[in-house]
Amino acid sequence: MNTELEKQQFLKEFGSDYGYPNSPKNIDEIRATEFKRLNDTVYLDHAGATLYSESQMEAVFKDLNTTVYGNPHSQSSCSLASEDIVGRARQQVLNFFNASPREYSCIFTSGATAALKLVGETFPWSSTSSFMYSMENHNSVLGIREYALSKGAAAFAVDIEEGTHRSESESPKSNLKLTQHHVQRRSEGGVLKEGMTGKTGNVYNLFAFPSECNFSGRKFDPYLVNTIKDGSERILASSQYCRGCWLVLIDAAKGCATDPPDLSKFKADFVVFSFYKLFGYPTGLGALIVRNDAAKLMKKTYFSGGTVAAAIADVDFFKRREGVEEFFEDGTISFLSIAAIQHGFKIINMLTTSSISRHTASLAAYVRNKLLALKHENGEFVCTLYGLLSSEMGPTVSFNMKRPDGTWYGYREVEKLASLAGIQLRTGCFCNPGACAKYLGLSHLDLLSNIEAGHVCWDDRDILHGKPTGAVRVSFGYMSTFEDAMKFLNFVENNFVILSSNRCALQLSSISPPIEGTAKAAARHFLTSITVYPIKSCAGFSVDQWPLTSTGLLYDREWILKSTTGEILTQKKVPEMCYISTLIDLNLGKMFLESPRCKEKLQIELKSSSLVTGRDKMNIQNHRYEVRSYNNEVDIWFSKAIGRPCTLLRNSGSQSFSCIDKNGSPGMCRDVGAKLNFVNEAQFLLVSEESVADLNSRLKSSGRKSNGGKSVQVGAMRFRPNLVISSGEPYAEDGWSHLNIGGKYFLSLGGCNRCQMININPEAGEVQRLSEPLATLAGYRRAKGKILFGILLRYENNTNTDMKTESDAWLRVGEEIVPNGDGH
Repeated sequence: MNTELEKQQFLKEFGSDYGYPNSPKNIDEIRATEFKRLNDTVYLDHAGATLYSESQMEAVFKDLNTTVYGNPHSQSSCSLASEDIVGRARQQVLNFFNASPREYSCIFTSGATAALKLVGETFPWSSTSSFMYSMENHNSVLGIREYALSKGAAAFAVDIEEGTHRSESESPKSNLKLTQHHVQRRSEGGVLKEGMTGKTGNVYNLFAFPSECNFSGRKFDPYLVNTIKDGSERILASSQYCRGCWLVLIDAAKGCATDPPDLSKFKADFVVFSFYKLFGYPTGLGALIVRNDAAKLMKKTYFSGGTVAAAIADVDFFKRREGVEEFFEDGTISFLSIAAIQHGFKIINMLTTSSISRHTASLAAYVRNKLLALKHENGEFVCTLYGLLSSEMGPTVSFNMKRPDGTWYGYREVEKLASLAGIQLRTGCFCNPGACAKYLGLSHLDLLSNIEAGHVCWDDRDILHGKPTGAVRVSFGYMSTFEDAMKFLNFVENNFVILSSNRCALQLSSISPPIEGTAKAAARHFLTSITVYPIKSCAGFSVDQWPLTSTGLLYDREWILKSTTGEILTQKKVPEMCYISTLIDLNLGKMFLESPRCKEKLQIELKSSSLVTGRDKMNIQNHRYEVRSYNNEVDIWFSKAIGRPCTLLRNSGSQSFSCIDKNGSPGMCRDVGAKLNFVNEAQFLLVSEESVADLNSRLKSSGRKSNGGKSVQVGAMRFRPNLVISSGEPYAEDGWSHLNIGGKYFLSLGGCNRCQMININPEAGEVQRLSEPLATLAGYRRAKGKILFGILLRYENNTNTDMKTESDAWLRVGEEIVPNGDGH
């Protein structure tokens, strides 16, 4: 796309809305002065968290450096300063939502989620209550359901339909339609059984909906508030759950940055939001805007410092404070963070939310239109967008993409390539399972099948049973620019639209030939290096010869480090693991470990159980492992080595289990035909020196530089291979189905899918995260959602061979490799 021409056309259509033409600073000035740190980064995850400005943070630091703020529960002058700034902050929040302090109060919380939890746990639930919520809701709203159900209340989701056209005389209420889903109820406790009538009296119900869906960007009509509060009997006429008093909760976490609910017109009982969604800082601070009449109904059990006027320690007596804020804010509030929000509101007030809304909406509309128009060479559309039937859309674009043959690109593939291109976006279901299922067309059976296949939030299972499990989302903030949108659109077109001009970059079958000078005519291949990695993601050690076992190289990835939360640690999240060096002496029967962070070296005996303290079982990627843990001394050593608490575990036996689901479809699984230690996919990884040389030639010709300005060059060890070979042509290994190494037989399982871990460069004692070599590999080694380099192998140790003794089951450097030869 021609950027200048595109911008002219964009401004012709959106010029009156884009860029804050009537503000003291236009968008170009804002980016140049307030967000210099972005540089070449395209940040498109404002629905997740928007960015703070430079002047905002300078003002925060100046305020903290020149003012002494004390605990607001004291009476000193410093404490009174805090009390004053907190009071002004509450008023700013109420003003932002156009809420009168006579009707509403601002309760500070640790975020929108904490505010929702507060509503759920203090709401006056009973067995005759109902909790109704829109299908398109965040998990933090769905969590309120647990409080309702535990008290015997009914809970049900509704689909909300809005007419696309309405006459001037037509009431907004008559244009809304709610379709009720299955009613959920638990039988425990004082549940109202079917057919029974409860006591007639005060029955309180709660309806929750978002001002804007964080999955699709759909904006919900605020008239829902008045419709539910004044006309629940009409809109729920066919339901037995319309009786009683309805209170309404708006989750404004996503929508408040561009279109905060106007509480003078739509008198919701509860509104929740987080400040970092508004202006980036502070994090860990949000608010519950509560209608004072609703606050009187909330039932709070716990009391704490700041919430009571008096209490007696050895007598069952306490007296709560009467103020709404004091009643609900347990302990000392985050007064320094609260002091910072005034500086965030300054830029919002300068630009105005209406201008921010128009600016961001123009960018989102432009991107939607461009994505909808993209076609492959065969005429098939590339993008499927979600939420387009809604009457109003926020600055969010959610979509998936298809290949020319109709199969889906995985959203993880999109995210990986976007990150390499300097584009920050979000993928998955965005903690909104109802919207995700609705827009992706996933039935209850689909969802349960995906869960049975091992799919959980934040994993890499982006396509299951031929359907996406999530989507790609880009969202715009007040500092987003047309150039951000253009860079994103160019990225999509260059990487996912199949045209004759870019076919080679997108299909491995049309892979570019090796760079001239790197290919060799020799047909013989030799093993030049053997490397063992005892602990997953830690440094390995090279040997001239090493024994083979049914799990691969003896002791290879037989140990793992696990966090206190149960997460298996790798260099992706803990790059410091690369500095833990390992060495195994087979004669001594010991593993030796060193770390620059630990003064003492660690020794672990391979046969002895003197350091072993327990046994357990765990499942990882369709393998069930029996593991042994070590004593505190060992765990403390590793925790110090990586700078976070962890435990060392050793595999003492593994067993694969099926990846086939109930419908007979294969799930996402590894090489379950082999015994595996703690590997990602297979027993061995093989790379060739010639393939590495070809990659380096491409890196050199592209002129890619490291952080230090040097040309990026990588060695074979950057890819953490077990086996390195030489004397062949680059990428000859791609075509091997099996190979013979010195009389030992191996089956090729195909190419190894590479991730950002190969971009980690431990140089001069400091870990560098680069975009290379993965970015270059993505340009010519990408196929069906994978960036391939090297091949995966399985040791075929059950074949009939002429090996007479156990000593023959060794690999040795220098052995000849015969690919696709006679071996079975």
